[in-house]
Amino acid sequence: MTVPEDRVRDVVRRVVGAMYDAGAEPASTDAPASAAETAAAGTAGAGAPVAIAIGADHGGFELKQLIGRKLGEEGYTIHDCGTATAEPVDYPDFAHAVARLVADGTCRWGIVVDGAGIGSCMVANKVPGIRAALCHDVTSARNSREHNHANVLTLGARHVGTGLAMEIVEAWLGTPWGPGRHAARVEKIAEVERRYSRDRV
Repeated sequence: MTVPEDRVRDVVRRVVGAMYDAGAEPASTDAPASAAETAAAGTAGAGAPVAIAIGADHGGFELKQLIGRKLGEEGYTIHDCGTATAEPVDYPDFAHAVARLVADGTCRWGIVVDGAGIGSCMVANKVPGIRAALCHDVTSARNSREHNHANVLTLGARHVGTGLAMEIVEAWLGTPWGPGRHAARVEKIAEVERRYSRDRV
């Protein structure tokens, strides 16, 4: 009996979603899934949409709003950590809020936008368990996920237009983590973090 291709894909989505929810890291595939397919995988595996934390300072407010709307339309559950207006605010507050939601497991991924994306990346990476990546193009977005297991994406609203920003987000969310040597190297990143955490105790 031949199983329809769409049925096979549905089963794969369910398995991948369940692996994510169990904390496993699925192997890389040749063709990254679209963000919508990734959302479907999470929904099928967990019975609830994949949660993403988003945040921005005043410089990234408009882009953050656009990203939140787009991802909400694709089926993600959005946790908006602010800011809620274009009035001047401090980016560390919002980068920290997003990173905490990812680190404590409330959200699978986080996206933070400020003017350059650099400061928010620095702040997010201070939170244990966070691997934040500042991406300016689709290639770096895919690399940060497959090679570095990034769980927070930061963007510089002054350096990427809205079209490119959305392409980066789609590529970042649609690229699975890589196995083998990539996972081993990321474990070394975690060991460095653990070493300095122990030194502070």
